[in-house]
Amino acid sequence: MSKIKYFITQSWLLIAASFCFGLLIAVANAAWAPRIEQNQTAKLNDLMKSLITNAQNFPSVAQNAQITTAKGKPAKIDIYKATDSQNNIVGFAFVAAGPGFADIIKLVIAVDKKCEKFLGFNVLASNETPGFGSKITDHFFADQFKNAPARKVRLDKTGNPEQIDEQIVAISGATVSSQGVVNIFNNYTDSIKKLLQQEGLLENGK
Repeated sequence: MSKIKYFITQSWLLIAASFCFGLLIAVANAAWAPRIEQNQTAKLNDLMKSLITNAQNFPSVAQNAQITTAKGKPAKIDIYKATDSQNNIVGFAFVAAGPGFADIIKLVIAVDKKCEKFLGFNVLASNETPGFGSKITDHFFADQFKNAPARKVRLDKTGNPEQIDEQIVAISGATVSSQGVVNIFNNYTDSIKKLLQQEGLLENGK
Protein backbone atom coordinates (compact mmCIF):
# COMPACT_ATOMS: atom_id res chain seq x y z
CA MET A 1 0.00 0.00 0.00
CA SER A 2 1.39 3.38 -1.01
CA LYS A 3 1.99 6.03 1.63
CA ILE A 4 -0.68 8.30 0.14
CA LYS A 5 -3.30 5.53 0.14
CA TYR A 6 -2.35 4.58 3.70
CA PHE A 7 -2.66 8.21 4.80
CA ILE A 8 -6.11 8.55 3.21
CA THR A 9 -7.26 5.26 4.72
CA GLN A 10 -6.15 6.29 8.18
CA SER A 11 -7.24 9.94 7.96
CA TRP A 12 -10.49 9.98 5.96
CA LEU A 13 -12.64 10.56 9.03
CA LEU A 14 -10.54 13.50 10.19
CA ILE A 15 -10.57 14.99 6.67
CA ALA A 16 -14.34 14.59 6.36
CA ALA A 17 -14.93 16.08 9.82
CA SER A 18 -12.67 19.05 9.07
CA PHE A 19 -14.55 19.71 5.83
CA CYS A 20 -17.94 19.52 7.56
CA PHE A 21 -16.89 21.78 10.43
CA GLY A 22 -15.38 24.28 8.00
CA LEU A 23 -18.60 24.31 6.00
CA LEU A 24 -20.69 24.81 9.13
CA ILE A 25 -18.50 27.74 10.25
CA ALA A 26 -18.80 29.37 6.81
CA VAL A 27 -22.59 28.97 6.80
CA ALA A 28 -22.89 30.31 10.37
CA ASN A 29 -20.68 33.28 9.56
CA ALA A 30 -22.75 34.13 6.48
CA ALA A 31 -25.97 33.84 8.49
CA TRP A 32 -24.75 36.00 11.39
CA ALA A 33 -22.76 38.57 9.40
CA PRO A 34 -25.69 41.05 9.00
CA ARG A 35 -26.49 40.87 12.74
CA ILE A 36 -22.83 41.33 13.68
CA GLU A 37 -22.54 44.35 11.37
CA GLN A 38 -25.77 45.78 12.80
CA ASN A 39 -24.47 45.40 16.36
CA GLN A 40 -21.16 47.04 15.45
CA THR A 41 -22.99 49.98 13.85
CA ALA A 42 -25.21 50.36 16.92
CA LYS A 43 -22.16 50.30 19.22
CA LEU A 44 -20.40 52.95 17.12
CA ASN A 45 -23.49 55.18 17.14
CA ASP A 46 -23.79 54.85 20.92
CA LEU A 47 -20.14 55.80 21.39
CA MET A 48 -20.48 58.82 19.10
CA LYS A 49 -23.69 59.88 20.81
CA SER A 50 -22.02 59.82 24.23
CA LEU A 51 -19.36 62.21 22.90
CA ILE A 52 -21.66 64.58 20.97
CA THR A 53 -24.74 64.55 23.15
CA ASN A 54 -26.74 67.13 21.18
CA ALA A 55 -26.52 65.08 17.98
CA GLN A 56 -29.46 63.10 16.61
CA ASN A 57 -27.91 61.46 13.55
CA PHE A 58 -24.47 60.47 12.32
CA PRO A 59 -24.51 60.29 8.52
CA SER A 60 -21.30 59.18 6.90
CA VAL A 61 -19.01 61.79 5.38
CA ALA A 62 -16.39 59.33 4.17
CA GLN A 63 -15.99 55.56 4.31
CA ASN A 64 -12.48 54.16 3.92
CA ALA A 65 -11.20 57.58 2.87
CA GLN A 66 -7.51 57.54 1.99
CA ILE A 67 -5.40 59.95 4.04
CA THR A 68 -1.77 60.37 4.97
CA THR A 69 -1.00 60.28 8.69
CA ALA A 70 1.44 62.59 10.46
CA LYS A 71 4.03 59.83 10.10
CA GLY A 72 3.64 59.96 6.33
CA LYS A 73 1.93 56.59 6.12
CA PRO A 74 -1.27 56.03 4.11
CA ALA A 75 -4.33 55.09 6.11
CA LYS A 76 -8.03 54.58 5.59
CA ILE A 77 -10.48 56.43 7.78
CA ASP A 78 -14.23 56.54 8.46
CA ILE A 79 -15.67 60.00 9.20
CA TYR A 80 -19.17 60.88 10.36
CA LYS A 81 -20.87 64.24 10.76
CA ALA A 82 -23.08 64.73 13.79
CA THR A 83 -26.32 66.56 13.05
CA ASP A 84 -29.03 67.88 15.36
CA SER A 85 -32.81 67.72 14.93
CA GLN A 86 -32.63 70.66 12.49
CA ASN A 87 -29.99 68.84 10.42
CA ASN A 88 -27.30 71.34 11.46
CA ILE A 89 -23.79 70.02 11.90
CA VAL A 90 -22.80 70.02 15.57
CA GLY A 91 -19.57 68.08 15.28
CA PHE A 92 -17.68 65.28 13.60
CA ALA A 93 -16.49 61.87 14.69
CA PHE A 94 -13.97 59.51 13.17
CA VAL A 95 -12.55 56.07 13.84
CA ALA A 96 -8.77 55.87 14.12
CA ALA A 97 -6.33 53.22 15.29
CA GLY A 98 -2.73 52.78 16.35
CA PRO A 99 -0.46 50.52 18.42
CA GLY A 100 -0.72 50.45 22.18
CA PHE A 101 1.21 48.30 24.65
CA ALA A 102 -0.44 44.94 23.98
CA ASP A 103 -2.22 45.38 20.67
CA ILE A 104 -3.91 47.85 18.35
CA ILE A 105 -6.09 50.47 20.06
CA LYS A 106 -9.09 51.62 18.04
CA LEU A 107 -10.70 54.91 19.09
CA VAL A 108 -13.77 56.94 18.23
CA ILE A 109 -12.67 60.58 18.38
CA ALA A 110 -15.03 63.56 18.27
CA VAL A 111 -14.38 67.20 17.40
CA ASP A 112 -16.62 70.29 17.34
CA LYS A 113 -18.19 71.52 14.08
CA LYS A 114 -15.25 73.84 13.33
CA CYS A 115 -12.69 71.18 14.23
CA GLU A 116 -11.15 73.60 16.71
CA LYS A 117 -11.42 71.47 19.83
CA PHE A 118 -11.71 67.82 20.76
CA LEU A 119 -14.94 66.66 22.35
CA GLY A 120 -13.31 63.53 23.70
CA PHE A 121 -12.81 59.90 22.74
CA ASN A 122 -14.22 56.47 23.40
CA VAL A 123 -12.48 53.14 23.00
CA LEU A 124 -13.99 51.03 20.22
CA ALA A 125 -11.54 48.14 20.64
CA SER A 126 -8.55 47.49 22.91
CA ASN A 127 -6.67 44.61 24.49
CA GLU A 128 -4.52 46.69 26.82
CA THR A 129 -3.37 45.20 30.12
CA PRO A 130 -6.22 45.08 32.69
CA GLY A 131 -5.60 47.47 35.57
CA PHE A 132 -2.92 49.40 33.70
CA GLY A 133 -3.35 50.12 29.99
CA SER A 134 -7.08 49.53 30.28
CA LYS A 135 -7.21 52.72 32.38
CA ILE A 136 -7.19 54.80 29.18
CA THR A 137 -10.97 54.83 29.61
CA ASP A 138 -10.77 56.26 33.17
CA HIS A 139 -11.91 59.85 33.72
CA PHE A 140 -8.46 60.85 34.97
CA PHE A 141 -7.01 60.26 31.51
CA ALA A 142 -9.91 60.52 29.06
CA ASP A 143 -11.33 63.80 30.43
CA GLN A 144 -8.08 65.59 29.61
CA PHE A 145 -9.00 65.45 25.92
CA LYS A 146 -12.45 67.03 26.37
CA ASN A 147 -12.40 70.60 25.02
CA ALA A 148 -8.63 70.43 24.44
CA PRO A 149 -7.46 72.33 21.32
CA ALA A 150 -7.74 70.14 18.21
CA ARG A 151 -4.07 70.26 17.41
CA LYS A 152 -0.97 68.31 18.41
CA VAL A 153 -1.04 67.15 22.02
CA ARG A 154 1.91 65.96 24.09
CA LEU A 155 2.28 63.43 26.85
CA ASP A 156 3.91 64.34 30.16
CA LYS A 157 4.50 62.19 33.22
CA THR A 158 3.65 65.04 35.58
CA GLY A 159 1.32 68.02 35.49
CA ASN A 160 -2.21 69.03 36.31
CA PRO A 161 -4.73 66.70 34.59
CA GLU A 162 -7.55 69.13 35.34
CA GLN A 163 -5.93 71.86 33.24
CA ILE A 164 -7.34 71.49 29.73
CA ASP A 165 -4.64 72.25 27.16
CA GLU A 166 -2.19 70.45 24.86
CA GLN A 167 -0.55 68.69 27.82
CA ILE A 168 -1.85 65.20 28.62
CA VAL A 169 -0.72 63.65 31.88
CA ALA A 170 0.14 59.95 31.47
CA ILE A 171 -1.45 57.13 33.43
CA SER A 172 0.95 55.94 36.12
CA GLY A 173 2.27 52.51 35.15
CA ALA A 174 0.78 52.71 31.65
CA THR A 175 2.92 55.24 29.83
CA VAL A 176 3.04 53.17 26.62
CA SER A 177 -0.75 52.89 26.43
CA SER A 178 -1.09 56.61 27.21
CA GLN A 179 1.40 57.46 24.47
CA GLY A 180 -0.47 55.19 22.09
CA VAL A 181 -3.66 57.23 22.53
CA VAL A 182 -1.78 60.53 22.13
CA ASN A 183 -0.13 59.21 18.97
CA ILE A 184 -3.48 58.28 17.46
CA PHE A 185 -4.75 61.82 18.03
CA ASN A 186 -1.60 63.37 16.59
CA ASN A 187 -1.40 61.04 13.59
CA TYR A 188 -4.92 61.70 12.36
CA THR A 189 -6.20 65.12 13.43
CA ASP A 190 -4.51 67.32 10.81
CA SER A 191 -5.45 64.94 8.00
CA ILE A 192 -9.06 64.89 9.16
CA LYS A 193 -9.15 68.69 9.15
CA LYS A 194 -7.77 68.83 5.61
CA LEU A 195 -10.29 66.27 4.39
CA LEU A 196 -13.21 68.12 5.97
CA GLN A 197 -11.96 71.39 4.49
CA GLN A 198 -11.74 69.79 1.05
CA GLU A 199 -15.34 68.65 1.43
CA GLY A 200 -16.35 72.22 2.36
CA LEU A 201 -17.71 71.11 5.74
CA LEU A 202 -15.75 73.44 8.01
CA GLU A 203 -16.67 76.79 6.44
CA ASN A 204 -19.95 77.52 8.20
CA GLY A 205 -20.94 74.35 10.05
CA LYS A 206 -23.75 73.48 7.62
